[in-house]
This record gives sequence, C-alpha cells and structure tokens, in this order.
Amino acid sequence: PRHADQMIRGAVVLPNGTGKTVRVAVFAKGAKVDEAKAAGADIVGNDDLVETVQAGNIDFDVLIATPDCMGLVGKLGRILGPKGLMPNPKTGTVTMDVTKAVNDAKGGQVAYRVDKKGNMQAALGKISFSEEAIKENIEAFVAAINKAKPASAKGKYISNAAISLTMSPSVNVDTLELMDIKQYQQVSR
Repeated sequence: PRHADQMIRGAVVLPNGTGKTVRVAVFAKGAKVDEAKAAGADIVGNDDLVETVQAGNIDFDVLIATPDCMGLVGKLGRILGPKGLMPNPKTGTVTMDVTKAVNDAKGGQVAYRVDKKGNMQAALGKISFSEEAIKENIEAFVAAINKAKPASAKGKYISNAAISLTMSPSVNVDTLELMDIKQYQQVSR
C-alpha cells in the first residue's frame, strides 16, 4: 500500500473461534475491575499489573485497557509493543465496554493488518475443525476485509489468496469467489 488510508487493520470474531485458549489481562479502574472479573478476565489490575509487566512477567496473550488507564499502559510501550500486545482502539482492545472485549478475545477474535508488501495473514482454525467450521471462519474473515476495504482502492482488492497448514504447501483460493463475500451470513443449526 502506497497511501496511509490503504493500511487497513482491525479485528474480527470468528464464528467457530481459533481453537486456542486465550489468557486475557485487563487494565481497569473502579467498577470496571469487577466487570472484567465477572466477564472472565484472567488477570485484572492497574498499578500492580504495571509493576508485574515491567518485571518481565507477561503471562497473557491479549491485553485490554480502558481509555482512562492508557496513560499507565503507555509507559509499557517498549515492553508490549515488540510483542504485539499493545492495546489499540482499532482492534477493539481499548474500550469502555470491558465485558464485550473480554468475551470477544476469549471467543476467538483475530486481529489483522496489512504489512508493507500488501500481505495479510491470520490463523483461522485448526486441522481438527470440521470443513464447515473452517469455511465459516474464512467467510467471516474475508467479509471483514471486504468491509474494511478503503474507498480509494480501485480494482481487485484481493489479488490472490491461499490456505495452508503450519508446515505444509499452500492451496490457492479463487479470488473472484472471495470478492463476492460482502457480509458473513450466520448459518442456523
């Protein structure tokens, strides 16, 4: 992407999750602390959590923060940034709605962003998933990308796509079919 507005990033909650158990930490104050604990956050704190992270004890996969705590989290930028744990409003990890953020993170939320070469990748499931579950996850992910497509991007937005296991050759996917997925339709069971 040559222009700043073409650098899309965001997050999508996969209908069948990612197949991983995620440990969630929340920076919050006051009533939001109890709200985060009730939502199922593994670690909840404020100043004490800052000291824990500065000591190098990072035993969580996702960090969520309320906007009033971002001053504290900002101090941890050098530690959290390189690990990709820094909260960001675009990925839904800086929010006042702590319950929704924790439930999304635990429910299989995948963050995506375009890199300098125009590539985008994400883990959309495990080999143990059924064919239908993987298909639903892919459709939800592609629908989120098509929705986030910048208005200034003309022509074919997804030029090629491939699916692969961790250590296996990739299989190309028909991009014309992907471009038609505008929104994900939940299949009733």
